[in-house]
Amino acid sequence: MRRTLPIFCAALLGGCTMIPAYHRPDAPVTAAWPKGAAYGIPSHAAEVGFDDWRGFYRDPVMQKLITLALENNRDLRIARHQVEASAAQFDIENAALFPTLNGGALANVQKLNAGTYSLSGGSNRAFFLREYAVGFGVSAYEVDLWGRIRSASRAAFDRAMSDILDRETMRLSVMASTSAAMLDFVANSEALSITRQVLENRRRTYDLVRQTRAVGTGTELDVAQAETALHDAETNLEVYTRQRADSLNQLGLLVGAPLPQDVLVALDRKTHLADVAAFPDVPEGLPSDMIARRPDILAAEDVLRAANDDIGSARAEFFPKIQITAANGTASSNITRLFQSGMGAWNVAPQITVPLFDAGRLTAQLKQARARKKQEIAQYEKTIQTAFREVADALAGRGTYLRQGVAQDALVSSSMRDYSLARARFNAGYDPFLATLDAQRTLYSAQLGAITTRLQRMTNTVTLYKALGGGWSTTPQAPASTRLLDHVL
Repeated sequence: MRRTLPIFCAALLGGCTMIPAYHRPDAPVTAAWPKGAAYGIPSHAAEVGFDDWRGFYRDPVMQKLITLALENNRDLRIARHQVEASAAQFDIENAALFPTLNGGALANVQKLNAGTYSLSGGSNRAFFLREYAVGFGVSAYEVDLWGRIRSASRAAFDRAMSDILDRETMRLSVMASTSAAMLDFVANSEALSITRQVLENRRRTYDLVRQTRAVGTGTELDVAQAETALHDAETNLEVYTRQRADSLNQLGLLVGAPLPQDVLVALDRKTHLADVAAFPDVPEGLPSDMIARRPDILAAEDVLRAANDDIGSARAEFFPKIQITAANGTASSNITRLFQSGMGAWNVAPQITVPLFDAGRLTAQLKQARARKKQEIAQYEKTIQTAFREVADALAGRGTYLRQGVAQDALVSSSMRDYSLARARFNAGYDPFLATLDAQRTLYSAQLGAITTRLQRMTNTVTLYKALGGGWSTTPQAPASTRLLDHVL
């Protein structure tokens, strides 16, 4: 019993750490989302939530693009390998809790002169010292009495969890960026289609104005104005052609591989944003604490936990360290008798080191660990504030883009009616060409504005989905450590 008591006490102390008690900082944001004219939306039925990203990204082509991006995107691959490296670092730190057992063999032969040791009456006859040994042992194993190694292991685990969550953040970002690039491609395709129609219309108008000048009913100013409008449409045609190609190139970068031919064909068929399957509506009354499920906030907290763990390691450095070196095996001066009975040998060499004077190094390390914890607290709070702002901005866009789209569609309708009337009056000779040209420009601008508004509204919905951490389900979720631990490898 007396022999086992010290072992029991050492094991008990080995489970202790000097890590300070962790307390999650209070969220430095209000308990509710902002309210006001920007946040009001018409009453509508909205889905509470969904389990998979396909429940939000419902368009088949968009699903194919996102699937390809999740498989091939290089940023995601970088994040995946970072997780693997962090998991390996945790294994390295955790392995220090256990002794390392090594096997080895030794052969040592020395030639000496007998006269050196005044042997055999001062004779210079040479003799040999031989030593052979085989065995296994533990080298410089540190007994973790104060939890220094355990603290480092916990810090490595928290950092590994942070990298897992960072990978989840990257996953949400890649999905959102891929969908936004596709929406941008379709929007430019729609703008390109309208511009082609406008260009064809302005060519006919230009020819008509030249004819009126030839017969004397038109002026040189009318021709110059019609020509200016024609070149303006030609310029916009090249702009939207380039932007459409840029969007396709962006999709290729996000997907991380050449786009399959069937996907390219399907993309070409989507000539209007209305061809893209609509996203589900976000319900009203979402609690502000939903942002706590965002992986970037969870990752920031894991980094904060790791900084708190580092304080425990820095504290433990002030206390004595106990290291044990031990070996067991066989030894003999004759290799032929190395494994015979009675050749057993062992040694144990415990060592205790106590820091006496280090010119303030350990104190500085502790101050540094505490300062880094304060830094991570500020970073954690900033991450929450940034997330709150992103969601609030997206919520402000939810209603305003909806009402802006209704107004923009009404503007298109009225501009189209205005242009039809102005052109009829010009053809009848009641009004100069300038009135028709102004109406034509207003209609074209309104049509492009309607495309931009629809694109902004759809992109804003994607942003809100991402800002809420990949959905808005109010169902309680398991802690991130239990949900994501299976993704470590």
